[in-house]
Amino acid sequence: MIKQDALTKELAEMDKRHFIHPTSSIQEQQANGPAIIFKEGKGVHVTDINGETYIEGMASLWNVNVGYGRKELAEAAKKQLETLAFSSSFATFSNEPAIRLAAKIASITPGDLHAVFFTSGGSESNDTAYKLVRHYWKLKGQPHKTKIISQEKAYHGVAIGSTSATGIQDFQQMATSLAPGFLHTEPFSAEALRKTIEQEGADTIAAFIAEPVQGAGGVNIPPDGYFQEVREICNEHNILLIADEVITGFGRTGKLFACEHWGITPDMMLLAKGISSGYIPLGAVVLREHLHRDLIRYSEGTLLHGFTYSGHPTACTVALKNIEIIENEQLADNSKRMGDLLLQELTALQTETNILGDIRVLGLIGAVDIVKNKETSEGFPQKISPVIIAEARRRGLILRTVTFGDADTIVFSPPLVINEEEVHRMVAILKESILAVQSTL
Repeated sequence: MIKQDALTKELAEMDKRHFIHPTSSIQEQQANGPAIIFKEGKGVHVTDINGETYIEGMASLWNVNVGYGRKELAEAAKKQLETLAFSSSFATFSNEPAIRLAAKIASITPGDLHAVFFTSGGSESNDTAYKLVRHYWKLKGQPHKTKIISQEKAYHGVAIGSTSATGIQDFQQMATSLAPGFLHTEPFSAEALRKTIEQEGADTIAAFIAEPVQGAGGVNIPPDGYFQEVREICNEHNILLIADEVITGFGRTGKLFACEHWGITPDMMLLAKGISSGYIPLGAVVLREHLHRDLIRYSEGTLLHGFTYSGHPTACTVALKNIEIIENEQLADNSKRMGDLLLQELTALQTETNILGDIRVLGLIGAVDIVKNKETSEGFPQKISPVIIAEARRRGLILRTVTFGDADTIVFSPPLVINEEEVHRMVAILKESILAVQSTL
Protein backbone atom coordinates (compact mmCIF):
# COMPACT_ATOMS: atom_id res chain seq x y z
CA MET A 1 0.00 0.00 0.00
CA ILE A 2 2.86 2.35 0.84
CA LYS A 3 4.49 1.62 -2.51
CA GLN A 4 1.20 2.25 -4.32
CA ASP A 5 0.69 5.56 -2.48
CA ALA A 6 4.21 6.60 -3.45
CA LEU A 7 3.56 5.74 -7.10
CA THR A 8 0.29 7.69 -7.09
CA LYS A 9 2.02 10.72 -5.60
CA GLU A 10 4.93 10.48 -8.05
CA LEU A 11 2.64 10.26 -11.07
CA ALA A 12 0.44 13.09 -9.81
CA GLU A 13 3.43 15.39 -9.41
CA MET A 14 4.75 14.48 -12.88
CA ASP A 15 1.27 15.11 -14.28
CA LYS A 16 1.10 18.59 -12.73
CA ARG A 17 4.59 19.47 -13.89
CA HIS A 18 4.57 18.18 -17.47
CA PHE A 19 1.08 17.25 -18.79
CA ILE A 20 -1.16 20.03 -20.16
CA HIS A 21 -4.60 18.40 -20.19
CA PRO A 22 -7.09 19.01 -23.02
CA THR A 23 -10.41 20.65 -22.09
CA SER A 24 -9.47 20.81 -18.42
CA SER A 25 -8.99 23.41 -15.71
CA ILE A 26 -5.28 24.15 -15.46
CA GLN A 27 -5.82 25.68 -12.03
CA GLU A 28 -7.68 22.61 -10.75
CA GLN A 29 -4.99 20.32 -12.13
CA GLN A 30 -2.25 22.28 -10.37
CA ALA A 31 -4.20 22.42 -7.11
CA ASN A 32 -5.40 18.81 -6.93
CA GLY A 33 -3.50 16.83 -9.56
CA PRO A 34 -5.28 14.41 -11.91
CA ALA A 35 -8.83 13.45 -10.91
CA ILE A 36 -8.20 9.78 -11.72
CA ILE A 37 -5.16 7.97 -13.11
CA PHE A 38 -6.57 5.08 -15.12
CA LYS A 39 -4.74 1.78 -15.47
CA GLU A 40 -7.01 -0.72 -17.23
CA GLY A 41 -10.48 -1.34 -18.60
CA LYS A 42 -12.79 -4.27 -19.26
CA GLY A 43 -16.23 -4.10 -20.83
CA VAL A 44 -17.98 -1.03 -19.42
CA HIS A 45 -15.59 -0.70 -16.46
CA VAL A 46 -12.32 1.15 -15.95
CA THR A 47 -9.92 0.75 -13.02
CA ASP A 48 -7.48 3.29 -11.61
CA ILE A 49 -3.95 2.71 -10.31
CA ASN A 50 -5.30 2.32 -6.78
CA GLY A 51 -7.61 -0.52 -7.78
CA GLU A 52 -10.86 1.47 -7.69
CA THR A 53 -13.31 0.42 -10.42
CA TYR A 54 -15.87 2.63 -12.14
CA ILE A 55 -18.66 2.21 -14.69
CA GLU A 56 -17.54 4.40 -17.59
CA GLY A 57 -20.90 6.03 -18.29
CA MET A 58 -19.43 8.18 -21.07
CA ALA A 59 -17.50 5.45 -22.92
CA SER A 60 -14.66 7.90 -22.16
CA LEU A 61 -15.39 10.58 -24.81
CA TRP A 62 -18.54 9.07 -26.37
CA ASN A 63 -16.28 6.70 -28.28
CA VAL A 64 -15.40 3.31 -26.75
CA ASN A 65 -18.38 1.69 -28.44
CA VAL A 66 -17.24 -1.94 -28.28
CA GLY A 67 -16.08 -1.61 -24.69
CA TYR A 68 -12.66 -1.89 -23.08
CA GLY A 69 -10.17 -4.74 -23.24
CA ARG A 70 -11.06 -6.18 -26.66
CA LYS A 71 -8.17 -8.51 -27.41
CA GLU A 72 -9.33 -8.87 -31.02
CA LEU A 73 -8.43 -5.24 -31.66
CA ALA A 74 -5.05 -5.57 -29.96
CA GLU A 75 -4.27 -8.68 -31.98
CA ALA A 76 -5.31 -7.02 -35.25
CA ALA A 77 -3.09 -4.02 -34.47
CA LYS A 78 -0.15 -6.23 -33.51
CA LYS A 79 -0.34 -8.24 -36.73
CA GLN A 80 -0.51 -5.12 -38.87
CA LEU A 81 2.29 -3.39 -36.93
CA GLU A 82 4.51 -6.38 -37.60
CA THR A 83 3.56 -6.42 -41.29
CA LEU A 84 3.33 -2.75 -42.32
CA ALA A 85 2.98 -0.32 -39.43
CA PHE A 86 2.74 2.80 -41.58
CA SER A 87 2.92 3.90 -45.18
CA SER A 88 2.12 7.17 -46.90
CA SER A 89 -1.03 7.68 -48.93
CA PHE A 90 0.33 10.79 -50.67
CA ALA A 91 1.07 10.76 -54.43
CA THR A 92 -1.52 7.93 -54.88
CA PHE A 93 0.46 5.45 -52.75
CA SER A 94 -1.95 3.04 -51.05
CA ASN A 95 -2.25 0.06 -48.72
CA GLU A 96 -4.69 -2.82 -48.43
CA PRO A 97 -6.27 -1.93 -45.03
CA ALA A 98 -7.09 1.62 -46.19
CA ILE A 99 -8.59 0.35 -49.44
CA ARG A 100 -10.71 -2.28 -47.68
CA LEU A 101 -11.88 0.13 -44.97
CA ALA A 102 -12.91 2.73 -47.55
CA ALA A 103 -14.91 0.09 -49.39
CA LYS A 104 -16.46 -1.16 -46.13
CA ILE A 105 -17.54 2.34 -45.09
CA ALA A 106 -19.05 2.92 -48.53
CA SER A 107 -21.04 -0.31 -48.16
CA ILE A 108 -22.55 0.49 -44.74
CA THR A 109 -23.22 4.25 -44.90
CA PRO A 110 -26.64 5.42 -46.12
CA GLY A 111 -27.62 5.99 -49.74
CA ASP A 112 -24.89 6.67 -52.26
CA LEU A 113 -22.21 7.80 -49.83
CA HIS A 114 -19.38 6.38 -51.78
CA ALA A 115 -15.82 7.70 -51.39
CA VAL A 116 -13.71 8.23 -48.26
CA PHE A 117 -11.00 10.69 -47.22
CA PHE A 118 -9.24 9.52 -44.03
CA THR A 119 -8.20 11.79 -41.18
CA SER A 120 -6.87 11.32 -37.66
CA GLY A 121 -10.02 12.40 -35.80
CA GLY A 122 -13.19 14.46 -35.66
CA SER A 123 -11.69 17.95 -35.77
CA GLU A 124 -9.65 17.00 -38.83
CA SER A 125 -12.73 15.48 -40.46
CA ASN A 126 -14.60 18.74 -39.94
CA ASP A 127 -11.83 20.98 -41.26
CA THR A 128 -11.38 18.65 -44.23
CA ALA A 129 -15.08 18.90 -45.09
CA TYR A 130 -15.02 22.72 -45.01
CA LYS A 131 -12.05 22.80 -47.37
CA LEU A 132 -13.50 20.18 -49.69
CA VAL A 133 -16.89 21.87 -50.09
CA ARG A 134 -15.26 25.22 -50.86
CA HIS A 135 -12.89 23.54 -53.29
CA TYR A 136 -15.83 21.73 -54.87
CA TRP A 137 -17.78 24.92 -55.55
CA LYS A 138 -14.68 26.62 -56.94
CA LEU A 139 -14.22 23.73 -59.36
CA LYS A 140 -17.89 24.05 -60.32
CA GLY A 141 -17.41 27.71 -61.25
CA GLN A 142 -19.04 29.14 -58.10
CA PRO A 143 -16.09 30.37 -56.01
CA HIS A 144 -18.29 32.74 -53.98
CA LYS A 145 -20.08 29.78 -52.33
CA THR A 146 -17.82 29.72 -49.27
CA LYS A 147 -20.00 30.22 -46.18
CA ILE A 148 -20.67 27.37 -43.78
CA ILE A 149 -23.88 27.47 -41.71
CA SER A 150 -23.95 25.50 -38.48
CA GLN A 151 -26.19 25.53 -35.41
CA GLU A 152 -26.05 27.19 -32.03
CA LYS A 153 -25.08 24.66 -29.32
CA ALA A 154 -23.33 22.55 -31.98
CA TYR A 155 -19.92 21.05 -31.32
CA HIS A 156 -17.68 20.28 -34.30
CA GLY A 157 -14.18 20.21 -32.83
CA VAL A 158 -11.33 22.46 -31.76
CA ALA A 159 -9.17 23.06 -34.83
CA ILE A 160 -9.56 26.66 -36.02
CA GLY A 161 -12.18 25.82 -38.65
CA SER A 162 -14.11 23.40 -36.45
CA THR A 163 -13.96 25.82 -33.52
CA SER A 164 -15.47 28.47 -35.80
CA ALA A 165 -18.27 26.09 -36.77
CA THR A 166 -18.90 25.13 -33.14
CA GLY A 167 -21.90 27.04 -31.79
CA ILE A 168 -20.88 27.01 -28.12
CA GLN A 169 -19.58 30.44 -27.15
CA ASP A 170 -17.18 29.21 -24.47
CA PHE A 171 -15.12 27.41 -27.11
CA GLN A 172 -15.16 30.35 -29.50
CA GLN A 173 -14.11 32.87 -26.86
CA MET A 174 -10.80 31.11 -26.26
CA ALA A 175 -9.54 32.16 -29.70
CA THR A 176 -8.77 35.83 -30.33
CA SER A 177 -9.76 35.43 -33.98
CA LEU A 178 -12.01 32.86 -35.63
CA ALA A 179 -11.97 31.69 -39.22
CA PRO A 180 -14.16 33.78 -41.56
CA GLY A 181 -17.26 32.53 -43.33
CA PHE A 182 -19.02 30.66 -40.51
CA LEU A 183 -22.62 31.41 -39.51
CA HIS A 184 -24.83 29.99 -36.75
CA THR A 185 -28.56 29.49 -36.75
CA GLU A 186 -31.15 28.37 -34.22
CA PRO A 187 -30.79 24.64 -33.55
CA PHE A 188 -33.26 22.27 -35.19
CA SER A 189 -35.32 25.09 -36.76
CA ALA A 190 -35.88 24.69 -40.49
CA GLU A 191 -37.50 28.12 -40.52
CA ALA A 192 -34.39 29.72 -39.02
CA LEU A 193 -32.22 27.98 -41.61
CA ARG A 194 -34.38 29.30 -44.44
CA LYS A 195 -34.17 32.81 -43.00
CA THR A 196 -30.38 32.65 -42.75
CA ILE A 197 -30.12 31.46 -46.35
CA GLU A 198 -32.38 34.29 -47.52
CA GLN A 199 -30.38 36.88 -45.59
CA GLU A 200 -26.99 35.70 -46.80
CA GLY A 201 -27.94 34.61 -50.31
CA ALA A 202 -27.82 30.98 -51.38
CA ASP A 203 -25.15 31.80 -53.95
CA THR A 204 -22.72 32.54 -51.09
CA ILE A 205 -23.38 29.41 -49.02
CA ALA A 206 -21.32 26.27 -49.52
CA ALA A 207 -22.84 23.97 -46.95
CA PHE A 208 -25.01 23.48 -43.89
CA ILE A 209 -23.53 21.23 -41.19
CA ALA A 210 -25.34 19.62 -38.27
CA GLU A 211 -24.92 16.86 -35.74
CA PRO A 212 -27.91 14.52 -36.07
CA VAL A 213 -27.98 14.63 -32.27
CA GLN A 214 -26.08 17.46 -30.61
CA GLY A 215 -23.63 15.86 -28.19
CA ALA A 216 -21.48 18.30 -26.19
CA GLY A 217 -24.22 20.92 -26.47
CA GLY A 218 -26.46 18.84 -24.20
CA VAL A 219 -27.66 15.78 -26.16
CA ASN A 220 -30.33 17.69 -28.06
CA ILE A 221 -32.48 15.48 -30.30
CA PRO A 222 -34.21 16.97 -33.36
CA PRO A 223 -37.97 16.86 -33.82
CA ASP A 224 -39.41 14.42 -36.34
CA GLY A 225 -39.40 15.85 -39.84
CA TYR A 226 -36.61 18.35 -39.23
CA PHE A 227 -33.84 16.65 -41.19
CA GLN A 228 -36.18 15.69 -44.02
CA GLU A 229 -37.07 19.38 -44.40
CA VAL A 230 -33.42 20.42 -44.17
CA ARG A 231 -32.56 17.96 -46.93
CA GLU A 232 -35.24 19.59 -49.11
CA ILE A 233 -34.02 23.11 -48.29
CA CYS A 234 -30.44 22.23 -49.22
CA ASN A 235 -31.58 20.65 -52.48
CA GLU A 236 -33.75 23.68 -53.28
CA HIS A 237 -30.93 26.18 -52.72
CA ASN A 238 -28.03 24.13 -54.13
CA ILE A 239 -26.33 23.88 -50.73
CA LEU A 240 -24.42 20.81 -49.57
CA LEU A 241 -25.62 19.04 -46.41
CA ILE A 242 -22.92 17.76 -44.04
CA ALA A 243 -23.83 15.36 -41.22
CA ASP A 244 -21.34 15.34 -38.36
CA GLU A 245 -21.70 11.75 -37.12
CA VAL A 246 -18.45 11.80 -35.15
CA ILE A 247 -20.36 11.02 -31.93
CA THR A 248 -23.49 9.39 -33.32
CA GLY A 249 -21.95 6.98 -35.82
CA PHE A 250 -21.37 3.23 -35.45
CA GLY A 251 -24.39 2.27 -33.37
CA ARG A 252 -24.51 4.98 -30.73
CA THR A 253 -28.15 5.99 -31.38
CA GLY A 254 -29.60 2.52 -31.93
CA LYS A 255 -28.91 2.52 -35.67
CA LEU A 256 -25.55 2.20 -37.37
CA PHE A 257 -25.75 5.90 -38.32
CA ALA A 258 -28.11 8.45 -36.82
CA CYS A 259 -29.16 9.80 -40.24
CA GLU A 260 -30.97 6.50 -40.74
CA HIS A 261 -33.55 7.52 -38.11
CA TRP A 262 -34.83 10.14 -40.55
CA GLY A 263 -34.13 8.38 -43.84
CA ILE A 264 -31.86 11.07 -45.27
CA THR A 265 -28.53 10.90 -47.07
CA PRO A 266 -26.19 13.84 -46.46
CA ASP A 267 -23.77 14.98 -49.16
CA MET A 268 -20.93 14.41 -46.73
CA MET A 269 -20.78 12.38 -43.53
CA LEU A 270 -18.07 12.99 -40.94
CA LEU A 271 -16.83 10.06 -38.87
CA ALA A 272 -14.38 9.39 -36.02
CA LYS A 273 -14.67 8.11 -32.41
CA GLY A 274 -16.74 4.91 -32.87
CA ILE A 275 -14.98 4.08 -36.15
CA SER A 276 -12.20 2.54 -34.04
CA SER A 277 -13.90 2.68 -30.62
CA GLY A 278 -11.03 4.87 -29.48
CA TYR A 279 -8.48 2.07 -29.71
CA ILE A 280 -6.49 4.13 -32.20
CA PRO A 281 -6.95 7.65 -33.63
CA LEU A 282 -8.89 7.69 -36.90
CA GLY A 283 -11.50 9.77 -38.69
CA ALA A 284 -13.09 9.97 -42.12
CA VAL A 285 -15.06 12.18 -44.50
CA VAL A 286 -17.46 10.24 -46.73
CA LEU A 287 -18.71 11.84 -49.97
CA ARG A 288 -21.71 11.04 -52.12
CA GLU A 289 -20.98 9.57 -55.52
CA HIS A 290 -21.92 12.70 -57.49
CA LEU A 291 -19.47 14.83 -55.48
CA HIS A 292 -16.68 12.34 -56.00
CA ARG A 293 -17.50 12.14 -59.70
CA ASP A 294 -17.40 15.95 -60.05
CA LEU A 295 -14.09 16.18 -58.20
CA ILE A 296 -12.65 13.68 -60.67
CA ARG A 297 -14.16 15.48 -63.65
CA TYR A 298 -13.19 19.06 -62.82
CA SER A 299 -9.92 18.69 -60.87
CA GLU A 300 -6.54 19.51 -62.34
CA GLY A 301 -3.24 18.67 -60.71
CA THR A 302 -2.88 17.70 -57.05
CA LEU A 303 -5.56 17.82 -54.34
CA LEU A 304 -3.47 19.87 -51.92
CA HIS A 305 -4.96 18.57 -48.72
CA GLY A 306 -3.90 15.62 -46.62
CA PHE A 307 -2.52 14.50 -43.28
CA THR A 308 0.53 12.41 -42.54
CA TYR A 309 -1.72 9.72 -41.09
CA SER A 310 -4.48 9.75 -43.72
CA GLY A 311 -5.10 6.09 -44.51
CA HIS A 312 -2.82 4.85 -41.71
CA PRO A 313 -2.70 1.07 -42.29
CA THR A 314 -2.68 0.07 -38.63
CA ALA A 315 -5.54 2.44 -37.77
CA CYS A 316 -7.55 1.16 -40.73
CA THR A 317 -6.93 -2.46 -39.71
CA VAL A 318 -8.20 -1.77 -36.20
CA ALA A 319 -11.25 0.02 -37.60
CA LEU A 320 -12.10 -2.92 -39.87
CA LYS A 321 -11.99 -5.32 -36.92
CA ASN A 322 -13.97 -2.86 -34.78
CA ILE A 323 -16.75 -2.63 -37.39
CA GLU A 324 -16.77 -6.40 -37.64
CA ILE A 325 -17.38 -6.61 -33.88
CA ILE A 326 -20.16 -4.01 -34.03
CA GLU A 327 -21.88 -5.97 -36.80
CA ASN A 328 -21.33 -9.49 -35.45
CA GLU A 329 -22.45 -8.63 -31.93
CA GLN A 330 -25.35 -6.51 -33.22
CA LEU A 331 -24.32 -3.62 -30.99
CA ALA A 332 -26.59 -1.10 -32.71
CA ASP A 333 -29.55 -3.30 -31.74
CA ASN A 334 -28.22 -3.64 -28.20
CA SER A 335 -27.85 0.13 -28.08
CA LYS A 336 -31.54 0.50 -28.87
CA ARG A 337 -32.66 -2.10 -26.33
CA MET A 338 -30.45 -0.81 -23.52
CA GLY A 339 -31.33 2.77 -24.42
CA ASP A 340 -35.04 1.96 -24.10
CA LEU A 341 -34.35 0.43 -20.68
CA LEU A 342 -32.27 3.42 -19.64
CA LEU A 343 -35.05 5.81 -20.65
CA GLN A 344 -37.58 3.73 -18.72
CA GLU A 345 -35.46 3.77 -15.57
CA LEU A 346 -34.63 7.47 -15.81
CA THR A 347 -38.31 8.26 -16.25
CA ALA A 348 -39.06 6.31 -13.08
CA LEU A 349 -36.24 8.12 -11.31
CA GLN A 350 -37.73 11.46 -12.36
CA THR A 351 -40.79 10.74 -10.18
CA GLU A 352 -38.58 9.94 -7.18
CA THR A 353 -36.62 13.19 -7.15
CA ASN A 354 -37.49 16.86 -7.15
CA ILE A 355 -34.65 18.12 -9.32
CA LEU A 356 -34.72 15.91 -12.43
CA GLY A 357 -36.15 17.80 -15.39
CA ASP A 358 -36.24 16.97 -19.10
CA ILE A 359 -34.92 13.55 -20.15
CA ARG A 360 -33.55 12.96 -23.65
CA VAL A 361 -32.45 9.52 -24.85
CA LEU A 362 -31.82 8.00 -28.30
CA GLY A 363 -30.12 4.63 -28.19
CA LEU A 364 -27.21 4.92 -25.77
CA ILE A 365 -26.78 8.68 -25.86
CA GLY A 366 -28.82 10.76 -23.47
CA ALA A 367 -29.12 13.56 -20.96
CA VAL A 368 -31.08 14.71 -17.93
CA ASP A 369 -31.52 18.35 -16.94
CA ILE A 370 -31.14 19.39 -13.32
CA VAL A 371 -33.80 21.94 -12.34
CA LYS A 372 -35.07 23.73 -9.27
CA ASN A 373 -38.68 23.62 -10.48
CA LYS A 374 -39.84 20.77 -12.74
CA GLU A 375 -42.98 22.62 -13.76
CA THR A 376 -41.22 25.75 -15.04
CA SER A 377 -37.77 24.19 -15.74
CA GLU A 378 -36.26 26.96 -13.60
CA GLY A 379 -32.67 26.18 -12.76
CA PHE A 380 -30.67 26.61 -9.59
CA PRO A 381 -28.68 29.84 -9.17
CA GLN A 382 -25.57 27.69 -8.91
CA LYS A 383 -24.93 24.70 -11.19
CA ILE A 384 -25.78 21.45 -9.41
CA SER A 385 -24.85 18.83 -12.03
CA PRO A 386 -21.07 19.03 -11.32
CA VAL A 387 -21.78 18.28 -7.66
CA ILE A 388 -23.91 15.28 -8.62
CA ILE A 389 -21.33 13.77 -10.97
CA ALA A 390 -18.60 14.26 -8.35
CA GLU A 391 -20.79 12.32 -5.91
CA ALA A 392 -21.42 9.65 -8.57
CA ARG A 393 -17.71 9.29 -9.19
CA ARG A 394 -17.12 8.68 -5.49
CA ARG A 395 -19.70 5.89 -5.78
CA GLY A 396 -18.14 4.30 -8.88
CA LEU A 397 -19.82 5.95 -11.89
CA ILE A 398 -18.24 8.33 -14.39
CA LEU A 399 -20.57 10.81 -16.11
CA ARG A 400 -20.17 14.25 -17.65
CA THR A 401 -21.91 17.59 -17.30
CA VAL A 402 -22.88 20.36 -19.72
CA THR A 403 -22.99 23.76 -18.02
CA PHE A 404 -22.65 26.16 -20.96
CA GLY A 405 -25.01 29.13 -20.70
CA ASP A 406 -28.17 28.18 -18.80
CA ALA A 407 -27.61 24.44 -19.18
CA ASP A 408 -27.23 22.33 -16.03
CA THR A 409 -27.23 18.90 -17.56
CA ILE A 410 -25.85 15.42 -16.94
CA VAL A 411 -25.01 13.50 -20.12
CA PHE A 412 -24.15 9.86 -20.70
CA SER A 413 -23.10 7.49 -23.47
CA PRO A 414 -21.93 4.15 -22.04
CA PRO A 415 -20.22 1.49 -24.17
CA LEU A 416 -22.65 -0.28 -26.49
CA VAL A 417 -21.83 -3.62 -24.86
CA ILE A 418 -23.60 -2.60 -21.63
CA ASN A 419 -26.11 -5.14 -20.31
CA GLU A 420 -29.30 -4.87 -18.25
CA GLU A 421 -27.59 -5.41 -14.90
CA GLU A 422 -25.07 -2.68 -15.68
CA VAL A 423 -27.82 -0.27 -16.77
CA HIS A 424 -29.62 -0.92 -13.47
CA ARG A 425 -26.42 -0.31 -11.53
CA MET A 426 -25.64 2.88 -13.42
CA VAL A 427 -29.09 4.36 -12.71
CA ALA A 428 -28.97 3.17 -9.10
CA ILE A 429 -25.70 5.06 -8.50
CA LEU A 430 -27.11 8.13 -10.23
CA LYS A 431 -30.19 7.94 -7.99
CA GLU A 432 -28.08 7.64 -4.84
CA SER A 433 -25.98 10.59 -5.95
CA ILE A 434 -28.96 12.82 -6.80
CA LEU A 435 -30.71 12.06 -3.51
CA ALA A 436 -27.50 12.71 -1.56
CA VAL A 437 -27.04 16.11 -3.19
CA GLN A 438 -30.76 16.93 -3.09
CA SER A 439 -30.79 16.44 0.69
CA THR A 440 -28.27 19.27 1.07
CA LEU A 441 -30.18 21.84 -0.99
